[in-house]
Amino acid sequence: MSWAMDELEARARRQLDSLNSVSERMASVRVSERSPDGEVLAVVDGNGALIDLEFSDRISMLTGKQLEQLVVATANVACQKAFASRAQIIEEFNAEFADLVAPPEAAGSASTE
Repeated sequence: MSWAMDELEARARRQLDSLNSVSERMASVRVSERSPDGEVLAVVDGNGALIDLEFSDRISMLTGKQLEQLVVATANVACQKAFASRAQIIEEFNAEFADLVAPPEAAGSASTE
């Protein structure tokens, strides 16, 4: 019985480690995107929240409307890339976790259809 409990504990620990790992990876997602003209740099986190915004010296040559559009477009591209990174992390996690939660195969059991 001790072996079964040891195996159960080890399995639970691997599952918890996997959950902690994916959580850390999701929290660490950061994407920087520069506008095509190089005037705006937007940095977003994995949730798409804007965490940094930088402007070049040439920004003063833009109108308010142009600046608004450039910031929104650049941040939007950064968000799309951040969400794609998160999706990749989730896909990898799902594949890994499916193996971790699959019932262990009973030794010597025959499969029936």
